[in-house]
Amino acid sequence: MGYEEAIKGEAQRTEFRKAEKRYKLYKALRGSVHKAKLTDDLPPTDLTNVIDFSNIKHDNLPLNVSIAKLDYPCPWPVFTITQRPGFYFLLGALDIDEQFGLIKESLGSFPQPPSRTNHTEFYGPIHNLWSAHAGPNRQHLVQLSNGTWEFMEEAALPSKSKSIAASTLVKKLRWATLGLQFDWSKRNYDVSLPHVKIPHKLSQLAKELARPAMQKGEFHAEAAIVNYFGSDDMLGGHLDDMEADWSKPIVSISLGCKAIFLLGGESREDTPFAMFLRSGDVVLMAGPARQCFHATHISSMWKGLEYKQFFGVWIGKKMSSTASAFIC
Repeated sequence: MGYEEAIKGEAQRTEFRKAEKRYKLYKALRGSVHKAKLTDDLPPTDLTNVIDFSNIKHDNLPLNVSIAKLDYPCPWPVFTITQRPGFYFLLGALDIDEQFGLIKESLGSFPQPPSRTNHTEFYGPIHNLWSAHAGPNRQHLVQLSNGTWEFMEEAALPSKSKSIAASTLVKKLRWATLGLQFDWSKRNYDVSLPHVKIPHKLSQLAKELARPAMQKGEFHAEAAIVNYFGSDDMLGGHLDDMEADWSKPIVSISLGCKAIFLLGGESREDTPFAMFLRSGDVVLMAGPARQCFHATHISSMWKGLEYKQFFGVWIGKKMSSTASAFIC
């Protein structure tokens, strides 16, 4: 979409949609759609009102936001936004070793069956996707005569076979579900689908991170969604509202490139707060904040940083036989 086209219809958009458009890096096309280039006169994205929790100064905050730093006994700063009760921002909660460990698992072990991914419905269970992509020999997923798929080296591909490169599958990987499996068509958890428990280390990390938002008891994670983003990707405005008990938090662990997180209100007409998310930051949403629309945007502005992708790890707690709460 060209820049001029992108700003058309601004008056008809909701306040949340306006913010999504504002922080998107528009691409004006020159010639073929396959040869899109950024124009030199593309207006820069205005980041004036984006909250930066790593550099909080009350004289540089947007006029309509009030931020407090909690006096909470944990090794990382915890911030809240007065206008969004139940929202917590944990600045740099994961150290570099924890980040790289989770990134490695997000690519290697987390997408392994019985965990489902966005590829499962078409290809069935895919084992060792990252190994097939990162190994010394180019691998393709090939459809066999019985209709199943398996990896083969490129040099050994049968003639006229239906196949797709492992590298392409990795690029198109958008989500993986851990623990209880989420049925995207029904928007609930299907306890009948095969699954294994969330890795103990991840579950313990989630319990520790969730503490600032837990009024009582401990958090026990039973489900997780890992979202994978490339540059210019966006997880559009949505609610995580499939749980029976909204007092339990969503815990969102950010890994990879810098991103912009939008935190709206209960209506899409509420103007959202925009804030930077960096690798190692964690967001908690509990109670009233569970009813707030939110979105994540990865922009071409962040190309060239230390990571090439951004991962959102969403972890959840089963609240009844049919519903689960996220921690993201």
